[in-house]
Amino acid sequence: MFRCPDSDNTIKKCELTMVKIISWNIARRKEPWRTLIDTDADIALLQEATEPPDDIGGKIEVNHAPWETIGADKTRPWRTAIVKLSDRVDVKWHEAKPLSEANTGEFGVSRLGTLAAATVTPSSGEPFVIVSMYAMWERPHADTGSSWIVADASVHRLISDLSVFVGQQNKHRIIAAGDLNILFGYGEDGSAYWGNRYSTTFDRMAAIGIPFVGPQAPAGRRANPWPDELPQTSNNVPTYHSNFMTPATAIRQLDFVFASNSIAEQVNVRALNEPDQWGPSDHCRVEIDVE
Repeated sequence: MFRCPDSDNTIKKCELTMVKIISWNIARRKEPWRTLIDTDADIALLQEATEPPDDIGGKIEVNHAPWETIGADKTRPWRTAIVKLSDRVDVKWHEAKPLSEANTGEFGVSRLGTLAAATVTPSSGEPFVIVSMYAMWERPHADTGSSWIVADASVHRLISDLSVFVGQQNKHRIIAAGDLNILFGYGEDGSAYWGNRYSTTFDRMAAIGIPFVGPQAPAGRRANPWPDELPQTSNNVPTYHSNFMTPATAIRQLDFVFASNSIAEQVNVRALNEPDQWGPSDHCRVEIDVE
């Protein structure tokens, strides 16, 4: 609660408007859709989402687009999505167009399916833009002879594409979140090379005025046991477990939230990564509260 003037200049108590957002890679599974409608969230930013099951479709609103992600040798039958879960907000979805076909002022996307965007207007308060993003794995050119898989190149494409919503230096209001398939503050097995490559993506987001805001401990459970590759000073919280792990043994954070400087102090982020709250996906939910 806070205090504000009434129309006759008297003072009354006012409710603080809170918009609750869930960012979640649902791993092409159906059960997370049912989990979402049982939450008190207003909006969901999904990655690797397939079409919702029939028993859910009438209870939600979601951006209209083919349920596929195009590129990198094949078409995948899933995409990013923005889902309206409550009537406490109005949502205006922005149509994503292939970058080669988008006109000036439209939302051009390098790889359709990897980005979804909308403008959210709370019941009281100013509107803001939300972006769901997913960084696909790619491989180096065949002539390199490399067996690497890399995701930071995809992240840089996402940053270029979402920059269309940055129209001024300081006053834009953007929240972008999702699964980036990279690491924060270090590289795999302690590699300085990969740590430096990954840091360029976080630096670039900060440079356009949308810095990383979480989740970071204590807003989520730290890895236990502590992995050797993770710096002792890290506040990372695991958000993903492989097929060889469980929520209790997860060690890597792959999911991140960014918010414009103009609203960052109004954004609270936490990872719902305790084993009993993880949910039916290999990624945990990331909760974003916007005051």
